[in-house]
Amino acid sequence: MEETNESVESQESVNRKGLGWASLGAGLAGLSVMLGAFGAHSLKARLTEKKLATFHTATDYLGYHALGLILIGILIYLLHRDTARKLNRSATWISVGMVFFCGSLYGLVFDGPRFLGPITPLGGLCFMIGWFTVTTTLFKKSKG
Repeated sequence: MEETNESVESQESVNRKGLGWASLGAGLAGLSVMLGAFGAHSLKARLTEKKLATFHTATDYLGYHALGLILIGILIYLLHRDTARKLNRSATWISVGMVFFCGSLYGLVFDGPRFLGPITPLGGLCFMIGWFTVTTTLFKKSKG
C-alpha cells in the first residue's frame, strides 16, 4: 500500500513539474509578445537597423522556445517516470539556452559588456542539446 502512495506522490510531483514548465513557457510567450511590441513601437527610432534585427532575433527565439516549453510541460504531465525525467532535463537545457542566447543578445543590443558575444553560441548549444534530448527521448519511447 505504501508503494502505491509513494508512486502516486511521485507522479503528482512529475505532474507539478510539467505544469510548472508549461506555466513558465506561457509567461515567457507573453513576455516575447510584449518585447516584440516594444521593439516595433518604441525601439525602432532608437536603435540601428542591425541592433533592431538582433532584438527581433532574440524575441523570436524567446517566443519559439517558450512554446516549446509549453509543449514539453504538457508531455511531462502526460508521460511518466523515466520519460518525464528526461523531458524535464530537456526543459532545463532549453531554459538555460533562453537565458544565454536571448539574454546575451538583449544585452548586446543595449551595449552591455562585450563578453556577452561569446555567450550567445553557448545558448544555441543549450537549445540543441535540449531539443535533441526531446528527440531521442520520444524516439525511444515510440519504440517501446
